[in-house]
Amino acid sequence: MNNSNSYNDTVVRQFAIMTVVWGIVGMLVGVLIAAQLIWPQLNFDTAWLTYGRIRPLHTNAVIFAFGGSALFATSYYVVQRTCHVRLAFDRLAAFTFWGWQAVILAAAITLPLGITQSKEYAELEWPIDLLIAVVWVSYAVVFFATIGRRKVKHIYVANWFYAAFIITVAVLHIFNNLALPVSMFKSYSIYTGVVDGMMQWWYGHNAVGFFLTAGFLGMMYYFVPKQAGRPIYSYRLSVVHFWSLIAVYMWAGPHHLHYTSLPDWAQSLGMAFSIILLAPSWGGMINGMMTLSGAWHKLRSDPILKFMIVSLSFYGMSTFEGPMMSIKTVNALSHYTDWTIGHVHAGALGWVAMMTIGAIYSLLPRLYNKESMYSIRLIDIHFWTSTIGVVLYAVSMWIAGVTQGLMWRAVNDDGTLTYSFVEALKFTYPYYQLRLLGGVLFLGGMLIMAYNVWKTVSRESVIPVPVNQSA
Repeated sequence: MNNSNSYNDTVVRQFAIMTVVWGIVGMLVGVLIAAQLIWPQLNFDTAWLTYGRIRPLHTNAVIFAFGGSALFATSYYVVQRTCHVRLAFDRLAAFTFWGWQAVILAAAITLPLGITQSKEYAELEWPIDLLIAVVWVSYAVVFFATIGRRKVKHIYVANWFYAAFIITVAVLHIFNNLALPVSMFKSYSIYTGVVDGMMQWWYGHNAVGFFLTAGFLGMMYYFVPKQAGRPIYSYRLSVVHFWSLIAVYMWAGPHHLHYTSLPDWAQSLGMAFSIILLAPSWGGMINGMMTLSGAWHKLRSDPILKFMIVSLSFYGMSTFEGPMMSIKTVNALSHYTDWTIGHVHAGALGWVAMMTIGAIYSLLPRLYNKESMYSIRLIDIHFWTSTIGVVLYAVSMWIAGVTQGLMWRAVNDDGTLTYSFVEALKFTYPYYQLRLLGGVLFLGGMLIMAYNVWKTVSRESVIPVPVNQSA
């Protein structure tokens, strides 16, 4: 195997550090918009600070800036180590970093200005979409060229998940953003009506399915066994997990369009495939969990493993909740309520963010030739802060959402609505305060992480890693 000095870790370090930076930025914006739902005057009567402008900024920052940077960093790191070769095309890899940061900065400027396509997770206008496509194709070239020159015959399962995520996101992005430009900052989709809706949620749900699931499963399949110091529980199950997940996920998008003008057969197809998704999802969750068989004692002393195992727990919970919410009778209660917000954040904070945080903590000492992170104690504090934060967030939104759904469809004997919309909003007000508290706690954890990362990178001396904590 090549000496680690022959690997291209410069681009990995860049993406790893920016993962922390964009995590703080994205979650800070999230805290601001959560606060605006309690105190609307916090937009300061400024157009570019209004909820409608900065909410898409929040989603893009957390998904594509924070999550995207983590995926670039870990995939570049993992593919080199598992293929025993240096990353292909150093300059092209560097371009993917600077190009991706340019996309993020362009989003941070245009979205508050109201320059948008008004498509969920695809708001950015056509010049930025073109840059995304160029960066993403460059990413694919670097990743697959590295696999192509590998020195081992076998392609480790994490690389299969990363590969599926890279290919599918390219296809989703290109086809959902086919548009006719009419000016530098305005374009119109080539799709219309219900076809546009179907295309958008084929993209939207699979952005979750491949960007926020397949990519992070690649992360899980490398870093959980690495941190636990044990092989993956069942390699055969990981392969079954991969092929079944990618075969089924693409069909689940229509469950976002229940009770709309989308044909019933398409809605039912989306519901059926969503329910089937439960099996491969739980197979992956169980595989990750069972990797700790015989090593559960490590959780007492290794908070990085705590992040990863709690992340897997949220993955299992979210992938049970999602299929249940896709059932039409359940969806009749949950749709358009804060239950959906709770579900999304249980996945985004509980699964994606906590797996990312664990992977970055595991990765950084290796990237900077340190024995361990600066403070194991601070990682433990971060873990509990984040866990309490995400639980507060998700539970408050579950309660608010279910109650909203029940109040909105309650009717009197004469057929009139029992509650007005304002009455339902008044009920949810305390839960919005709990959500804000959960978000503040999670953001606080990211600030603790930033301090720990800075001290790790900048100081020569670090706290020695205990013997039973080495990966």
